Amino acid sequence: MTTPTRRMARKYAGQPEHAERPLRGYAMVLGTYTVVVSALGLLGRHFGVRLPDRITWADTLLLGTATHKASRLLSKDAVTSPLRAPFTQFEENTGMGEVNESVRGRGVQHATGELLTCPFCLAVWTSTGLTAGMVFAPRFTRLLSTMLTAVGLSDALQIGYDAARESIKKASS
Repeated sequence: MTTPTRRMARKYAGQPEHAERPLRGYAMVLGTYTVVVSALGLLGRHFGVRLPDRITWADTLLLGTATHKASRLLSKDAVTSPLRAPFTQFEENTGMGEVNESVRGRGVQHATGELLTCPFCLAVWTSTGLTAGMVFAPRFTRLLSTMLTAVGLSDALQIGYDAARESIKKASS
């Protein structure tokens, strides 16, 4: 890093225990996002893809629910841990097929690990992909989003079922 960049990073960190904030890594992750979004725009323009005249509230609800499920699946699901493994370390199973992982490494590796383990952070990327899908391939994206929404609804029902069973067990004891 250049001296002004190091100075800015030190000022940003404030306390010594925060000195390792990977600002350069974050900048590279943000730069990657900007390149991806720009590339999508250029591809759309090149292929003459037109933006939809409108997005319905139903599409917004479908995309929002699918984004939630996909970002949770990518950032917390045990089965998707091989995608996160280069950037994380397993900590513990948390139940319901999810795991806790700690971020490892420095710079871009650390910043990418933070992105991949945070469902809130990953939701921006997921939503961007699904929204672009509504422009480039709306039928497929609606099908994929419907599947993800169905899985999310199933998860909620499974959790509710388990909670009801536990409640009944406690009441009968």
